[in-house]
Amino acid sequence: RPATSIKKKLRGHLDVYVFRHFDRHPKRIIMKNFVSFLAGVVFAVGLVVSGMTNPNIVIGFLDLFGDWDMRLLFVMGGAVAVNLVLFKIILKRGAPALDNKFHLPTRSDFDLKLVLGAALFGIGWGILGVCPGPGLVNIVTLQPLLLIFVGCMFVGMLGYRYLFEKKN
Repeated sequence: RPATSIKKKLRGHLDVYVFRHFDRHPKRIIMKNFVSFLAGVVFAVGLVVSGMTNPNIVIGFLDLFGDWDMRLLFVMGGAVAVNLVLFKIILKRGAPALDNKFHLPTRSDFDLKLVLGAALFGIGWGILGVCPGPGLVNIVTLQPLLLIFVGCMFVGMLGYRYLFEKKN
C-alpha cells in the first residue's frame, strides 16, 4: 500500500515540523510555564500538608535511635507507591503533553561528585531538617536561618557550575 506509506512519511514530517516550530510559539511557552508553576504550587502545598516544611518533624523522622517520628514514612511511602504505578504508564505516551520528548537522566554511574553531593545533602538535611524543596517553600516565613540556607544553596549551585561544568 504505497498510499499508506506516503501518509505515514508525511505525518512523521508534519509531527517534526509542528514540534520544531509550534514548540517556540509564545502561547505554548506561556502554557508550559503556567503548568510548571501550577505543578510547583501543588508540590509546595503537598510539602506543607505533609509536614515536610517543618524542620522539627523532619529531624524527628531522621532521629532513628531517639524519639523517632514515623509520620514522614507514610508520606514517602505514598509518593513511591504512586510513582511505581504511574511512571511506566506515563512513559508509554511517547512524549509529555507540553513537550516533544521526556527529559530523563541517561547516566547510571556513580562518581565522586555524586557521592560527595549526596553526603553534603544528607548532612545538611540532618543538621537543619530542611532540604531544597521545603527550603524554597519556607522562604515566605522570612526566618533568618532558612533565608541563609536558601542563600547558601544558591551559592553552592553557582559554585558547582563554576567549578565542575564544562566551559563552552
